[in-house]
Amino acid sequence: MFGRDWMRLIKRTGCLGTALALAWLTGCGGGNSSSGTTPSAGGNAYVAVPEANAVASYRVSTGSGNLKAVLGSPFSGGTSPISIAVHPSGKFVYTANQGGGDVSLYTVNSNTGALTEVLPRTVSGLNPTSLALSSGGDLLFVANQTSNTISVFTVSSSNGTLTEAAGSPFATGSRPVALALSPSGKFLYVASSNLPLVFGYTVTSGTGTLQVIPGSPFTVGNGPTSLAITPSEHFLYVTNFIDNTVSGLSINPTSGVLTEALDSPFVAATGPIAVTIDPMGRYLYVTNIGTNNISAYTIDATTGATTALTSPFAAGTRPVSATVDPAGAFLYVCNQNSKNITKFQINQETGGLPSNTITATTNLAPQAIVFAK
Repeated sequence: MFGRDWMRLIKRTGCLGTALALAWLTGCGGGNSSSGTTPSAGGNAYVAVPEANAVASYRVSTGSGNLKAVLGSPFSGGTSPISIAVHPSGKFVYTANQGGGDVSLYTVNSNTGALTEVLPRTVSGLNPTSLALSSGGDLLFVANQTSNTISVFTVSSSNGTLTEAAGSPFATGSRPVALALSPSGKFLYVASSNLPLVFGYTVTSGTGTLQVIPGSPFTVGNGPTSLAITPSEHFLYVTNFIDNTVSGLSINPTSGVLTEALDSPFVAATGPIAVTIDPMGRYLYVTNIGTNNISAYTIDATTGATTALTSPFAAGTRPVSATVDPAGAFLYVCNQNSKNITKFQINQETGGLPSNTITATTNLAPQAIVFAK
């Protein structure tokens, strides 16, 4: 429907982060507090570094949630890593290398947090843009944007190495740019950036074989760019970049079929590029690249309907992604033009973002941040 015009729009806005990157990050001091907020669980955080062809590694301070760069960070890897995932064991990190058409595996030093890439890299398809790792860590899914396919790999629990699954890669819609795997691992959903559609698949446990869900693809708004599923596995949310809206969809727990939820689609600010949900499934956060802010909503656990908070909340310049830490205490936002990562403290009673601080500064643009659980 949108074809080249849509892809040009993505390139102008930097939505997919091609050749946008973080060359170096350093941890910053400072913190903030708010009554009723659960402290951060600490642990490690990792940031994709496309222009440096590397991944930056951080220690997350318990309580404050501040980031402190690991000695030797960033760590070299594949060409233009644009998506990143952490194995549930915390022992392995994976990146989709858009420029190399492959996936990097890193092992994590449990004492220092340092990363070591394991070679050779695993070939996927053309322009891999998104990763999804199963909750058990046994399957990895890769969206290949130019190949219009999904690669599926089984994961070795002992060393993290990848083996392509039988039947992989699987065909999907045009320009797949985002994946969301349901917490149970039963369903995989794929956003196609130049179609107002989400493609759905059932996942065979153990093998990763994909089968099209009846009725797929499912209609959403124009220019879908990001997906998020509630921990209950009841609802899927999709940012519609062109329409400046978010679609909410109910997930049939047996079939995976999607139906429009109450009040869907609902309005975001300009250029909603990414969506994330807190670990309890209570709050939804939308990153708006066009207005440099975060829209926040509460989620009705029964209907999936959302209620906007007194927001949006100001972020840095051209925010492109946001992630809630595993404890649900902080929201971290990657800001491309201001070249930093903003940390918001989440009010546990309301979901609001009452205070923020720059927790890492950059020389170039950060793309995405993930946390080891």
